[in-house]
Amino acid sequence: MSAVGSRSEASLLTEQDLYLFNEGRNYRAYEKLGAHRTSVGGESGTCFSVWAPNAREVTVIGSFNGWDPRSHPLRACGSSGIWEGFIPGVDKGSVYKFHIVSRHHGHVVDKADPFGLWHEKPPRTASVVWDLEYQWADHDWMQNRQGKNSLHAPISIYEVHLGSWMRFPEEHNRPLSYREMAPRLADYVQRLHFTHVELLPVMEHPFYGSWGYQTTGYFAPTARYGTPQDFMYLVDYLHQHGIGVILDWVPSHFPSDAHGLAYFDGTHLFEHSDSRQGFHPDWKTLIFNYGRNEVRSFLLSSAMFWLDKYHADGLRVDAVASMLYLDYSRKEGEWLPNQYGGRENLEAIDFLRQFNQEAYKEYPGIQTFAEESTAWPMVSRPIYLGGLGFGLKWDMGWMHDTLKYFANDPIHRKYHHNQLTFRMLYGFTENFVLPLSHDEVVHGKGSLIQKMAGDEWQKFANLRLLFGYMFAQPGKKLLFMGDEFGQGREWAHDGGLEWPLLQFAFHRGLQDWVEQLNRLYAHEPALHELDTDPRGFEWIDCNDHAASTISLVRKGRSSKQSIVVACNFTPVPRIGYRLGVPEGGFWRELLNSDAKEYGGSGMGNLGGVLADEEPVHGRPYSLNLTLPPLAAIYLKAE
Repeated sequence: MSAVGSRSEASLLTEQDLYLFNEGRNYRAYEKLGAHRTSVGGESGTCFSVWAPNAREVTVIGSFNGWDPRSHPLRACGSSGIWEGFIPGVDKGSVYKFHIVSRHHGHVVDKADPFGLWHEKPPRTASVVWDLEYQWADHDWMQNRQGKNSLHAPISIYEVHLGSWMRFPEEHNRPLSYREMAPRLADYVQRLHFTHVELLPVMEHPFYGSWGYQTTGYFAPTARYGTPQDFMYLVDYLHQHGIGVILDWVPSHFPSDAHGLAYFDGTHLFEHSDSRQGFHPDWKTLIFNYGRNEVRSFLLSSAMFWLDKYHADGLRVDAVASMLYLDYSRKEGEWLPNQYGGRENLEAIDFLRQFNQEAYKEYPGIQTFAEESTAWPMVSRPIYLGGLGFGLKWDMGWMHDTLKYFANDPIHRKYHHNQLTFRMLYGFTENFVLPLSHDEVVHGKGSLIQKMAGDEWQKFANLRLLFGYMFAQPGKKLLFMGDEFGQGREWAHDGGLEWPLLQFAFHRGLQDWVEQLNRLYAHEPALHELDTDPRGFEWIDCNDHAASTISLVRKGRSSKQSIVVACNFTPVPRIGYRLGVPEGGFWRELLNSDAKEYGGSGMGNLGGVLADEEPVHGRPYSLNLTLPPLAAIYLKAE
């Protein structure tokens, strides 16, 4: 039996599809390339297509032909480099690969489908003929999500690794399926008042220990937790419960596994041939050739795919810095300069701009996020101004400075005060997310609670203070799972979080504090409306290094919405602390991280303070406050 039907009868691909793919402007290539069930001449089957321009022959092997490479050859589509053919009788659930014989050195290899919608559960590596039929029930969310994802909206992100958020110890430590995860995760995220969930890459990956960051299936959710429809159910369920879904996406590199994209048709097709451009020294992976049109069509189609077929509310692009710099993690002589002699990757810059332009054009209600760890300018500024066009950028500098500060014994903190205040010198140069992500609690770095200085009481007080300071700062928020209740050990991907810790008061109190911070952040416009606008922030006193305190005002669009926050970074209570405020009247204490219900000592201001007409800090009124030890307090005028 062989592939049947003339090209005009069996082909899904039009001349326009091929032209755009070769031009690097086919952003919906997933609609035609890969495996698609169809019928030809009244006979149902599957149309297969794959890009392998340097192949001498390509055949489809699978469960339906005994994996015989002679049974079903594909035809070349002109000079496009794409091979295509229709195979009758091949139905949903059939397992397959492409058998490729290269024109170069007679190289022969069996490859998974780069556009495969689903793949076998690792460690098996074949692709599965599948469809994406699903009845979505998130219409209301999709209609209104632009407001939820706006820079003026509260965005508090709960970062999750699906395989280790929760497990069933009684079932041999089995991770939850997508459908088991849906109600549990939605209920938890709603209860803690996070607005969004960010999922570490769900795209298929052979090595579980890569957490998804070494992707082989750019169009397939991992089969470890269920089918594509099961993953759709998870997104749908979260949307129906008012929770946005951000997906990590990795166009920066890919693994060298034999069944994947590496050396695909016996040539360096997706990657650069020169290891000085095509090999990533940190991760021992391969780097996409962004200058090749078809690679751009492949990657941009992947981005559009998750926004289109899976209703993602945003994509967080991993390792952007490694894409932007040709000398990233390389010594002198180990990299090739661009055509102007510089170290900037001009093709990657064009690719990222193209990605953001198309994503926002086609899906204006979404956001894109850059994990970019350098001072590259205008990452989150519009393309027409010379920016990269991202909506938001992770503030890695804030994260490093802050964690370094909190590791200091409080007695030494006065010498490191600038680590708290430095970020506001650049705080509005980008639209920032403040990330306390998975990267900070792995590879021997310890959990967040372990990073805090002091004894057990002080560690928890410090972590509550850290979160209180974080939510007071301009910028959207991100916490990795387990941080919100003080996970004791650092994150391990092969087990669930330490949920039994919630039987202990300190852990429960920390979780309650995060819930209240999220609730206040969402409820008070002053804490989120102008997160990316300098009009939304003023220092009251950022120079009190001797006492290790800071105080600030957050403002919304209305002048009546101001919130004052004061933080004491020492275990010494500050009694009679005089703080200048913008108006008189009674200032209610909205939150106090030292309250007993959070595990604190219970010091505070008895619900609030009446302002005195005593000018302090250049302001006409002032409050006579008690600043509790290692604590943050939030105040609002009534």
